[in-house]
Amino acid sequence: MNRLLTACLAFAISTAAAIADPKSEHRDDQADFVHEAPAAPSEAWLLAAGGRIYDKWWEALDREAPVATHPSYPAEGKKSGADTWRCKECHGWDYRGKDGRYGGGSHYTGIKGIDGAKGRDAADIAQLLRGKLHGYTAEMLLDDELQRIAAFVSRGQDPTDQFVDPKTAKVRGDAVSGKAIFQTVCAACHGFDGRLLNFGTVEEPIYVGTDASALPDEILHKIRNSHPGAAMINMRAFAIEDAVNVLAYAQTLPKK
Repeated sequence: MNRLLTACLAFAISTAAAIADPKSEHRDDQADFVHEAPAAPSEAWLLAAGGRIYDKWWEALDREAPVATHPSYPAEGKKSGADTWRCKECHGWDYRGKDGRYGGGSHYTGIKGIDGAKGRDAADIAQLLRGKLHGYTAEMLLDDELQRIAAFVSRGQDPTDQFVDPKTAKVRGDAVSGKAIFQTVCAACHGFDGRLLNFGTVEEPIYVGTDASALPDEILHKIRNSHPGAAMINMRAFAIEDAVNVLAYAQTLPKK
């Protein structure tokens, strides 16, 4: 077997074993890949890293989670503590806030999305994040880390509303093309049926197919940017259509 292929398979298998252990989502020797930055970051790496910060910045950067509720979190919101410091908690996985999937339910805050900031100067976005309303201090996010999330907001948002039907949650993608990618890439960690890793419990399992059907916006975000804190690949360097096709196929996988 080709040495490079052997090394990749070994990495994938050992990664699967690591993240299957709820106490650790990566091995010690994978910490640089998960939490650190390359010497010369590509645009794809920068946007994916920003997407992980948007998801859960303390897991992405290996920091302590906040304890107190965010001072700007609205009274009508139903969350408290660390969750209120997640960008996605107010602005949503579809980046549309109150005008999208978070327009009601347990994640409703009444706050608008970040979709209006597409194309805005990243320096201006970073300044807003440092301001009183958002309150991200230098102890939370270093300047270069702040630039990653600012770049994501400016240039990394995917138009999820074009790919996911807001009423049915069905993905508008080519499941056949997605099957080829899933079986040759994603299955190394998730298994061919998507059930190698259980993100729930024995009694109530949660697999790739479970979340792909119930939370397609979130899963598309993670396919494109990876799950923060885990040694997981992402498809940011590939066409958005490839990620959408993988998600379409994932919706056909077993949910239980």
